[in-house]
Amino acid sequence: MDKFSELRSRYGTFIYHGYDINDEGFSFRFTIGEYEFVPAWKWNGLTVPGGMDRELIEYIVFSIGMTELVSYWKCACPPKVLVKCGALNEEQIRWWKKLYFGGLGEFFYRNGIQTDFESFMTIEAERSDVPAFKDPYTGERRGALIPVGGGKDSVVTLELLGGMREDNLCYTINPHKTTTECALAAGYPEERIVGFKRSIHPELLRRNADGWLNGHTPFSAIVAFSSYLAAVITGKKYIALSNESSANEGNVSGTGVNHQYSKSTEFERDFREYCEKWLTVPPEYFSLLRPWSEWQIAKKFVTYPKYLGIFRSCNVGSKTDSWCGKCAKCLYVYIMLAAFLDDGALVPIFGSDMLDSAEFEGLFNGLVYADFDKPFECVGTRAEIRLALYRAYKRREGGRIPLLLDKYIKEEPDEPESLDGHFDSDNFVPAEFIGLLKE
Repeated sequence: MDKFSELRSRYGTFIYHGYDINDEGFSFRFTIGEYEFVPAWKWNGLTVPGGMDRELIEYIVFSIGMTELVSYWKCACPPKVLVKCGALNEEQIRWWKKLYFGGLGEFFYRNGIQTDFESFMTIEAERSDVPAFKDPYTGERRGALIPVGGGKDSVVTLELLGGMREDNLCYTINPHKTTTECALAAGYPEERIVGFKRSIHPELLRRNADGWLNGHTPFSAIVAFSSYLAAVITGKKYIALSNESSANEGNVSGTGVNHQYSKSTEFERDFREYCEKWLTVPPEYFSLLRPWSEWQIAKKFVTYPKYLGIFRSCNVGSKTDSWCGKCAKCLYVYIMLAAFLDDGALVPIFGSDMLDSAEFEGLFNGLVYADFDKPFECVGTRAEIRLALYRAYKRREGGRIPLLLDKYIKEEPDEPESLDGHFDSDNFVPAEFIGLLKE
């Protein structure tokens, strides 16, 4: 019996018992059989103002718990999820199942799990009477809450929205040196950087160490619901994400597997509909960069040179605020920036010329060629990467050409179609911001 079937047969029910909110933050209680998980969130620069109606706030916290539970559910994949707190109607249950199934596509694929939407789990809620909420914030909503991860995309959003800086806040989960330095460089003092400190309950790590299932979950859905909570209590009118049109491209040809599912336009549309139907109050969630490609974002990013020594996008090096210089994400960012920057600017950032090493040929093939699975990272489309490689070559033409770039250009000498004028009309950018993207 495979691990997925074995664990499901032993542990038939995952229970979401409840949540607790206090002055320090909030926590959730989940169980699988005899194992208990209590993940905790701490306020970081946030407080719930006194006198604010808490009914909606509590329901958003409950919803954050619904996004958290899938990270714990996946270790054993119990066929039944029982929700003993918070109300969910049948339409909401289908909504959550869609998020989980789409967001776990990579997890299922990499663990060799064969399942389908109807059978991978059922969700039962003890209550279905979702109340109608009123806005607990009594003032005029102004400005945007801007989630900042420390990469080039959120930097571009920070700069594009610089004209309304005085009304904006930066939002982080588990802030680190890079996120703080990017926000500071964009003109936001530390008191305008708010968010949460989120911790994983150690029992999950013990289950993983014991050989239970592990893998990728839709983290950006956690960003969505938690940023919504932060924007509600701080009076922000908008939540301005930095997800681009490239996030819609999958990783495995012929499947729906997308590492970036919860950054996709599909999820953005679903989340906006969820807020409109069941949360019913401002703020408005949208991705400012959705009309653009990663190519355009990189092109814009290099016009802000003060961030070159600050920004980080490497997941491997995230805990040490560094570029590991070995992973697919590092190679991808290197390629995109190589179209606009010389090696003298790039090598100090990444520690080596990543296009000049045969060690990275396998990663390179996955990024560039459709015959290989695209790396499970937040990277752009192959069309964007090919354009960046061609422009990187033209920038270096007449000098020494790095190994992988030289090999590529000999196989693909023709100039790809330009993406400078790309504009994805399937977006939710409010009219007042569209002009920022068409300058």
